[in-house]
Amino acid sequence: MDKKLVYPREKTLGTITLVLGIIVWILVVVGTLGTALIYLLFGFIGYLFAQSALIAWLRGTGARLSEEQLPQLYHQYLGCCEKLGIKEPPEAYLLQGDGLMNAFATRFLGRNFVIVLSDTVDAVQDLPDGVNFYFGHELGHIKQGHLTGHFWRAPVLWLPLIGAAYSRAREYTCDMHGAACCTSPEVAARAMAVLAVGAQKWRSVNLVSYARQTLANRGFFPSLHELISGYPWLTKRVARILNPDIKMPGRNPFAYVLALFVPFAGRAGGAAGFVILMMMVAAIGVLAAVGMPAYQEYKTRTELTGYWNDAAGARNALGAYYQSREEVPDTLQDAGVRGDLAQRFEYDSSNMSLSIDTRLGTFTMLPSEVDGRVQWHCDGDTRRMKKALPLTCRGEDDSAD
Repeated sequence: MDKKLVYPREKTLGTITLVLGIIVWILVVVGTLGTALIYLLFGFIGYLFAQSALIAWLRGTGARLSEEQLPQLYHQYLGCCEKLGIKEPPEAYLLQGDGLMNAFATRFLGRNFVIVLSDTVDAVQDLPDGVNFYFGHELGHIKQGHLTGHFWRAPVLWLPLIGAAYSRAREYTCDMHGAACCTSPEVAARAMAVLAVGAQKWRSVNLVSYARQTLANRGFFPSLHELISGYPWLTKRVARILNPDIKMPGRNPFAYVLALFVPFAGRAGGAAGFVILMMMVAAIGVLAAVGMPAYQEYKTRTELTGYWNDAAGARNALGAYYQSREEVPDTLQDAGVRGDLAQRFEYDSSNMSLSIDTRLGTFTMLPSEVDGRVQWHCDGDTRRMKKALPLTCRGEDDSAD
């Protein structure tokens, strides 16, 4: 039954967006050396504050369906949960819609909630189990994990075509869940017609004629605006409810070309996609501005640490020579340094220092005598090198300024 209630393209699009989203999250976290996690923490705190306000308002304002509160509506809700195989029904609430007719599902700290607006219930009170369509649709979002997988997909849901297509596929899936809770496809389609013509005229709508309107909405602009929207045209949704195997008319091919340049903006609409894209670019810029310097410093310090470790043998030989003879050797070979090591580092007998030219400048290792022992520290001839000197050899006077 579950497979029959899932729109075929949702699984493919869901897998693509999930894989791409996880890859982007990994790149963001690694690319900013974990700095992005700080921003995510602040984002999560903001989410907790906003979502807790919604849930507190919902519980403090709406009427929770139960055996004592609106029992008939509650039993319809439980029946829908049973049909969909949901063993633990989420909390369900009836909320004053203030003229709006719809329903929605939400989630907070592991708990799911289904909310149906009072105007919706009132509109379909003469339609047997019409409200079940709305219950089933929102339960579909919960059952299919739409509320839990959104975070992992978030970095790529703005992508043109893909993000909107995935959103539309989810709506089709949830329509199928809603229809499964109704006694017939016609009941589900007529319940959906409430969203098209209002609380009274849905009774008079010719559903077949309404579904056929999809044939007249095939031009460039209708195709474009559906491609950048997260919701299919309502006529198409009604048509699929009445006939799940129906073949929809093709879209204008030129609409795909233009849609490629419009980021998906969810409920905000296609035009707002450009604003969201600019916000994301700005956010990435901030992360890069913070993360890239830190990464470059880490990379430089790692490179300099490698040079310091490679010269350990030469430093030890020079120190031993000086302590035993109390004089500076003229060459590395005199101190017993042989082979590639002697050729790799430049030696200055005036101060017994070692140096090596790198892509960042000259890295120098300088000795000093402390209590009869030779101690070494490092230095660089550029600001960037001085800031990234390894802690193991940084002198007391060295500064990152």
